[in-house]
Amino acid sequence: MSTANSLEAARLLDQARAMAGGLEDFGDPSFRPGLEQLCRALNAEAHLSAQGHATFDQKLTAQLANRLWMEDAIRRHPEILEETIAPPLIIVGLPRTGTTKLHRLLSRDPRFYWMAFWESQMPVPLPGEPIDDPSPRIKQGQAIVDMMTNAMPELMAIHPMENLEADEEFMLMEHSFLADFNAYAHIPRYMAWLATQNERPAYDLLIRMLQYLQWQKRQRGISAQRWILKAPHHLHRMALLLQAFPDACVVQTHRDPVESIPSIASFVHTLHAIYSDSPDAKAVGATWSARMRGGLEHTMAVRDQAQGSHNFVDVAFKDTVTQPLQVVETLYTAIGWDIAPATREAMAQWLQADAEHHAQNAHRYSAEGFGLSPEGLKQDFARYIARHLRELRAI
Repeated sequence: MSTANSLEAARLLDQARAMAGGLEDFGDPSFRPGLEQLCRALNAEAHLSAQGHATFDQKLTAQLANRLWMEDAIRRHPEILEETIAPPLIIVGLPRTGTTKLHRLLSRDPRFYWMAFWESQMPVPLPGEPIDDPSPRIKQGQAIVDMMTNAMPELMAIHPMENLEADEEFMLMEHSFLADFNAYAHIPRYMAWLATQNERPAYDLLIRMLQYLQWQKRQRGISAQRWILKAPHHLHRMALLLQAFPDACVVQTHRDPVESIPSIASFVHTLHAIYSDSPDAKAVGATWSARMRGGLEHTMAVRDQAQGSHNFVDVAFKDTVTQPLQVVETLYTAIGWDIAPATREAMAQWLQADAEHHAQNAHRYSAEGFGLSPEGLKQDFARYIARHLRELRAI
């Protein structure tokens, strides 16, 4: 039964059609069951605040409208699907293990394509927007950043949100409605349903959206050699990631789960507080500890298969923090690149600015606040610790 305070798939679809000026083609229909399941879970389980409900309503409507606009653009410009996505460099690893730092550092190299936050939210030009001037979307992206950081100022200490900096392709994959929306709200029913699904359509959509973004960039005079991507999301879907990008170089970052898991819980709990007035810290701790362990176990299993062993480079969190340019050199050796002097200088300047940001924004949390303990985390992640952290001397 529909109520004024519920999210209804049919209404969201209608809102998206209206936003997109009456367009009807949403593309691959595989997104529809996920949209239905997500709405049901958000209504039943997420304890959304009035602001949270309104924000989800806007977010999901915009994602549906993006699908409409993208399919319309491809109909008018079929050459979009002729864009070649060269084997990307993809950073994976638990959140809070240096993935964002490494991603944004590498984005200083003009040989990489990368996606800014505003592109993740609005990958499609707005109606009437010139293809060579995305300033309307940049302005809207900044408004989203301002909304989130004003609602939860502590976000900047946990994950520095920057409208013009590189961000995660996970937000593109959300357009498939086969994604970890539990980053925003407690929705166990949706996540249980997602675990039974074939998520390949999410990766097919990612490739399609990267083609569209790359085509747009080239219309703006931006030309690069390959994409730099980053999303911990892929840990749970490593087999699918390697099917979609079989020649990718996958960079897995590593940090002691005793440090990273409580930090992840703090980040997710902060996000949940944007959408709900009653986020459950201990539920977040239990859910995300189990979720991250499952992702690491899946990736270890995939890496045990011979066909995937050559795709990976391992990086310790402590090295990303203490010797980031040496880490870059290691990655460039893996893909056959050198660091140009101008790129090295740009990276050094960014590292200085990043260090100043972290000096001004301390992230404070405790494992106990999320129902976790160091001893329990060591036990739960024992296989991962034995395999990766001892090798990298990260403990």
